[in-house]
Order: sequence, then C-alpha cells, then structure tokens
Amino acid sequence: MGTIFVGGALTLTLSALAYPSMLGLDTVSTSGDRIIANTQWGPLTEGDRDFVVKVRAAGLWEYPLGQLGLQKSQTPAIRTASNHLIDGHGALDTSCRKIAPMLNIQLPNVASPQQEGFVTQLKAESGKQFDTDFANILRMTHGSIFNTIAKIRSTTKNTLVRALADQANDTVLDHITVMEKTGLVDFDTTLFNQTTPPKLPQSDMTPPVPPAGQPMVVLNPPPTATSTPLDLSGVVNGNPQPGNGQPGNGQPGNGQPGNGQPAGQPGTSQ
Repeated sequence: MGTIFVGGALTLTLSALAYPSMLGLDTVSTSGDRIIANTQWGPLTEGDRDFVVKVRAAGLWEYPLGQLGLQKSQTPAIRTASNHLIDGHGALDTSCRKIAPMLNIQLPNVASPQQEGFVTQLKAESGKQFDTDFANILRMTHGSIFNTIAKIRSTTKNTLVRALADQANDTVLDHITVMEKTGLVDFDTTLFNQTTPPKLPQSDMTPPVPPAGQPMVVLNPPPTATSTPLDLSGVVNGNPQPGNGQPGNGQPGNGQPGNGQPAGQPGTSQ
C-alpha cells in the first residue's frame, strides 16, 4: 500500500480534480468524457470523478436509512433490506475512501440536499407509511444510479474506477432486489419517478464541499459484514478484485446485526 500511495504520482492539472461543486456540475461537459487527469491507472474523466463522488454520497444517506429501518420497522423484509444497505454501503464507502486519495478526488461528508430530504421525510414517518416509502424511495434511487454504473463501467479507461463500478453494480443490484422482495414497491409510480425526475436546482443535487480540516465521516461495516471492499493489490497487478464481488448469498450475515440494534455507527477518522 505504501508503494501505491508514494509511487503513484498523478501527472495532471490538480486543480481540475477539485470537488465537482467547486467547478459547478452544470458547467462540466455534457458527456462527462473530458479527461481531467492522466494517472498510472488510466485517464480520469469528469464522469469518472463524479461517479466516485456519487457512490460516496449514496452511502452517506442510505447507510443511515438502513440504521433507521432497523430502529423503526418491525417488518422482516424491511429489516432485511436495512441490513443490506448497511452491509453494502459500509464496503463501498471503504473502497471510495481508498481510491479517492489515489486519484486526488475530494469526497463529501454529507449527502446532497435532495438525498438528505429523503432522510428527513422518512424520519417523520412510521408504521406502514414508513415501510412503503422506504421501499419505493430506495428502489427509485437505486434504479437511477444503476444506469449510471452501467455507463461508467462500459466507458471508463481507469482501472480503479472500473473496479469500483464492478463493486457498485453488484451492491446496487442486490439492493434493488431486496427492495422489490418487500412486496411494497409500486412499480408504475416508482419507474415514472425514476425516469422523470423533478427538475431541481443543481445545488440540491450536489453534496456540499466539506469544510477544510473536517475529519472524514466513516461508514463502518457491521460486525456481520459479508460484502468486502476493493482489493487494491489486485488492481495494481492488473486484476481488480472487488472483494468477493457479491454481497454474500444475498443475506448479510444472519439477517440481523447482533441483537437487532443498528450496526456500524458512522464514525470519524483523521
């Protein structure tokens, strides 16, 4: 790992890798294919960089929702889905925090205002309403990012981004599946919302830049974690291995983290 970080110098214009909102996401090229860095792992485009940020931001609101689901829902399928959110995003967050410094990408510490709005909404709900909105909101958002993953995976020339896309693909597909297994997804409404999103200001869809010197928020994997982060030794050797590539057998651990209390509380590290 020391060799990776010390010897892996990036030959690029470092300012171009600034956190997306510093540049203004609405000012970047429409296709996202403008190369902003030439790294030892391959060229890095605007789309590649924004994808890493999106994966990190997704965990910053979906992981806490997994914890909220364990606190508020007594429905077995919702609790199982909640465990999958915690398990999958704990591993993805570790991967993002590993590769971001290697690519000189600044990660957010808070999700976008739109995403935080989903959390606020669900915190105010309970019972059947909570379960139904939990399943439909998360099915919609995972369906939306699933298409983004496919595009990045098929077009990126960067080995690290490609490996993250592999892991994200497995995780998001798993999360889509467990949301559908709740039996609460209204496919007509959810797919309409997924394909016809509201026209929000770009600022509502962009995670805020963390203040200088703020410790990075860490989404800790639960004790029963079955998903694993990227194996960077494999990436360096040209054979990226995103852990086991799958969130276990579709059930994180025994389906309950320990005694049923929320697992993996978000922490901070320097």
